[in-house]
Amino acid sequence: MTIYEFPHNFLWGAATASYQIEGAWDEDGKGESIWDRFSHTPGKIEDSSTGDVACDHYHRYEEDIALIRRIGLKAYRFSIGWARVLPQGRGKINLKGLDFYDRLVDSLCAANIEPFLTLYHWDLPQALQDEGGWENRDTCHAFADYTTVMVKRLGDRVKYWTTFNEPSVITYDGNLSGEHAPGIQDPRVAFQVAHHLMVAHGLGVQALRSTNPQVEAGIVLNLWMADPATNSPEDIAAAETAWNRSETLFLDPIFKGHYPHAAYELAGENMPAVKDGDMTLIAQKLDYVGINFYSRNLVSANGNIDIVPGSEYTEMGWEVCAPALRRMLNKINSDYDLPPIYITENGSAFKDEVSADGKVHDPRRLDYLKQHFIQTHLAMQDGVDVRGYMVWSLLDNFEWGHGYSKRFGLIRVDYDTQQRTIKDSGEWYAEVIRTNQIYE
Repeated sequence: MTIYEFPHNFLWGAATASYQIEGAWDEDGKGESIWDRFSHTPGKIEDSSTGDVACDHYHRYEEDIALIRRIGLKAYRFSIGWARVLPQGRGKINLKGLDFYDRLVDSLCAANIEPFLTLYHWDLPQALQDEGGWENRDTCHAFADYTTVMVKRLGDRVKYWTTFNEPSVITYDGNLSGEHAPGIQDPRVAFQVAHHLMVAHGLGVQALRSTNPQVEAGIVLNLWMADPATNSPEDIAAAETAWNRSETLFLDPIFKGHYPHAAYELAGENMPAVKDGDMTLIAQKLDYVGINFYSRNLVSANGNIDIVPGSEYTEMGWEVCAPALRRMLNKINSDYDLPPIYITENGSAFKDEVSADGKVHDPRRLDYLKQHFIQTHLAMQDGVDVRGYMVWSLLDNFEWGHGYSKRFGLIRVDYDTQQRTIKDSGEWYAEVIRTNQIYE
């Protein structure tokens, strides 16, 4: 038997996002977000659902924090609904919205759970989208002002502040393919959005540090390892090209201070307008970087390989390949001068059933997490500085374009009754956290 022991101060946690769990979409003065508008548009969501109620976390957060305590999480990663605090995206503050996050943070602190706050997890106030959204550079300054509001209120208790979650998904899914809100399909807009997200990130970091120098500032990027299908030079080159085209668009400006050559090839005539000083603004030193990892792309010179013989696949159609996480962590550790790393999302969607005993037995999710924890430990032995791990997700929730058809949670949510049930994977995770060890 092999025992993998983690550092005593390793930050075990779980993650959520505001629109996916809060509900209360129009209560207590909250403004409309682009996801409110998008999910209310017929044909946009797979099961025709919305996040109007979701997990009703807005009203049940104390119950959810009690479950967090039961599992023993040391950290809880959550996001702020911008439109809940600033209904128009700027200007007048909605104090009832701000007070909600104040109570949430107070409750986490009282339970000795580290709040890990994300300022933007995709739910832009619709009022700002009506003015051009992230294509409009003014939105960057609105984000900085919003950041200042939040850190003034919560910076005395929240140490970890993330500017953006997965800017590549906002760029490509929200503004190129249109699968996500705001549903735009325009490559010119998408690449301008990408640049403005980076500018807003820089302005947000400045706002955090000028308002409260004690807080730690970071960003969360989602990375899919690009593995060559064979050891042929052609496949290896194709995998490197795929990585550069999909993963370095945000890594390079943040950690090298310039856009990669591949970005110019990819964007072509749609390369965004970059102002003097933008790249210095974007490349400010960070206190940490969050990495979201779910799977890999297997690449050949003839294109991506969609089905890998012998591999297991999740309900999302993503291959289960934990060793790719170790390879990815080693790659970025080698290619960039990185601050400490947190795995800020990792998890899997499988069909969960409530058994006759009232429990949810989810051995595939449990094994998925176990193998990814082990690969992270191995990467740490390789010299990668990983400080913590946030499982996606704490709760089953509104899974964006898939609605409620995909379940990622450590805790099952019955959406009819809002009953919560800790799954076997959640109980197992509790033991991992308690012992700080994994056995194989």
